[in-house]
Amino acid sequence: MASHDSEKMARLHRELHSHLPSEPALRAKALESALVAKGLVAADAVDRWLERYSEKVGPKNGALVIARSWLEPDFSKLLERNADGAFAEMGFSDGGNQLKAVFNSAAVHNLVVCTLCSCYPLRQLGMSPLWYKSSEYRARAVREPRTVLHEFGVAIDDDVEVRVWDSTSERRYLVVPQRPMGTEGWSQEDLARLVTRNSMIGTHRDLSTVENS
Repeated sequence: MASHDSEKMARLHRELHSHLPSEPALRAKALESALVAKGLVAADAVDRWLERYSEKVGPKNGALVIARSWLEPDFSKLLERNADGAFAEMGFSDGGNQLKAVFNSAAVHNLVVCTLCSCYPLRQLGMSPLWYKSSEYRARAVREPRTVLHEFGVAIDDDVEVRVWDSTSERRYLVVPQRPMGTEGWSQEDLARLVTRNSMIGTHRDLSTVENS
């Protein structure tokens, strides 16, 4: 007769259920399925809305602030000294979370992660990407940031310092990317279109590859 190993069974149970979505995610999916079944929304409507919000609408506030910092040296100094104040000056606020702006340069590249959970400046950058919340990104971004950046297609020279910033519930970080060459005379709105969500997290560096559309 086989013996019952309670510790082994508990471990197997944890492993099996660790890959399931969270309870709120399951409830949201059930609601979405019900709406689709009743013909109230298209099957891909929610996914398209989430993609548009996370990629286009959400990051717009941060992009506008960064574009202004590229154009106005005094505003750039304010952003560096008091990021909350800079966002508030443009009518954007994070509702109490302290925000710190960290600036990329030819010698420094910044990368943001939240190792404990997935704290993220939601009101500045919109919805966080799924990979930002993943255990793999949260662990590896600290342990091997250059490898992670390479996997995002970011080539970092050996002489460029990579600084990793760990967000908390009280302190959030925003990466200010470098202004691309050849954008002299551009308006704030045109410059803002170059700023991607990933560049404000640090998983995108060269904004000269972004189309101004």
